[in-house]
Amino acid sequence: MIDFDRLLRLRLVVARYGEMDMAGWWNTNGMLGRYGAIALARGFPRTHRFAQARVVFSVAQTRCQELFDAPGSTTLWRLPAEIEDRFDEHWQAWLGNGDSWNPFFDDLVSLEDSSLLSALRDRNLIVDQHVEKVRALRRSAEGRAVPLPGDVPLDDDLIALLAGGFSRGEKNAPAIPYARLGS
Repeated sequence: MIDFDRLLRLRLVVARYGEMDMAGWWNTNGMLGRYGAIALARGFPRTHRFAQARVVFSVAQTRCQELFDAPGSTTLWRLPAEIEDRFDEHWQAWLGNGDSWNPFFDDLVSLEDSSLLSALRDRNLIVDQHVEKVRALRRSAEGRAVPLPGDVPLDDDLIALLAGGFSRGEKNAPAIPYARLGS
């Protein structure tokens, strides 16, 4: 089972952290911050926060595919089709209950450029065990990917590692965490 609310939160934190005004991994600049809210709130008064998220998710996914697109691998932005379909099915429920997400989106605005792992831990999205595993990960030889070892099952722990693994990247030089899924 995948906790789709948690998956959304993980993607939101990584997406915000990767923006140009922070880590500089993808070409959005504060879209999940204050400026994105101002830009979209007028046209989408009730759903602008999710519109902001869709924009940054799309840009992050495209950028990650440009840098690393190995067949048979899964990333935070490219999970198996059935999981992505179920994630999309949750979108309408999140939109319908958008006010309950406002505190989390407000928190993203104040996200600081200190450490992705700290940002994830401060929001209770990863635990110390995940942090230890992420710190043991190494970038690939070309520096654009971070392989997770072995064939692993897709679960909440793997998704947390795929999100935390982005911390192995550097400013303006993302490293895309990926895994090969086991049965």
